[in-house]
Amino acid sequence: MRNQPVKVLTIAGSDSGGAAGLQADLKTWTILGAYGMSVITAVTAQNSIQVNEIQFLSPDFVSAQLESVLSDYGADAIKTGFIGSAELIAVISQNLRIYKPPFLVVDPVLVNQHGNAMFSQEVTLAYRNQLLPLADLITPNWPEAAILSNLPLDHVQEQQGLVSAVERLHALGTPNVLITGNTDIEEMIDWFSDGDQLFRLPTPRLETKNRHGSGDTLSAAICAFLAQGHPMPDAITRAQHFTANAMRAAAPWQLGHGHGPLAHFSQD
Repeated sequence: MRNQPVKVLTIAGSDSGGAAGLQADLKTWTILGAYGMSVITAVTAQNSIQVNEIQFLSPDFVSAQLESVLSDYGADAIKTGFIGSAELIAVISQNLRIYKPPFLVVDPVLVNQHGNAMFSQEVTLAYRNQLLPLADLITPNWPEAAILSNLPLDHVQEQQGLVSAVERLHALGTPNVLITGNTDIEEMIDWFSDGDQLFRLPTPRLETKNRHGSGDTLSAAICAFLAQGHPMPDAITRAQHFTANAMRAAAPWQLGHGHGPLAHFSQD
């Protein structure tokens, strides 16, 4: 139908501070003109300083949410964010195999803001064996790419190790890999592989501590652009631009006492 928005679904946790998780996804999609829906995996008590508590929803209830949304609305694209348990990954993967969305973007949340692993090896194996083979694109940051490829982080951050990590991630079944968040003096550098070539995708480095939710925003924007018909490389570069603008606009903010959110609504 004319003027009907694309329908996009996030499978993610709720951030009570509103900076990350499904809140960041839904804000991104509203600005980009997509109709956002959500399946909640966990509810958190968190702010700009720390995560104080997490309550996971049951696998049966997560499955019920997925069935309710996808059996009626369907989805032009889906992204996953914070999942946090092998049992949830299993029911999510099962439903995705049934409903087969046109695009699936997996943002494998495996480390905290300090780059330390948050979950057991069981969760990593569930990602590798069940969810990543279904994905059209995965968007790990550097520590997550190291965990998923079973390589040391310092090795992955070197060119030869980066190539090895990308090859291992493709071998898990995903055709497109975007490793995010490396930095040098002047640039933030993401690396994108389509299985044939490895592309260096830099954006200007921003001096700001207001980055909470930037990974969620990037993957959500990619998801929306894919649903709207943009080719994969174009969707990624558009999403980089959107995320950089949101970080730049939020740089002067001091909404809390720690790492603040992005200004999703401040776009050129």
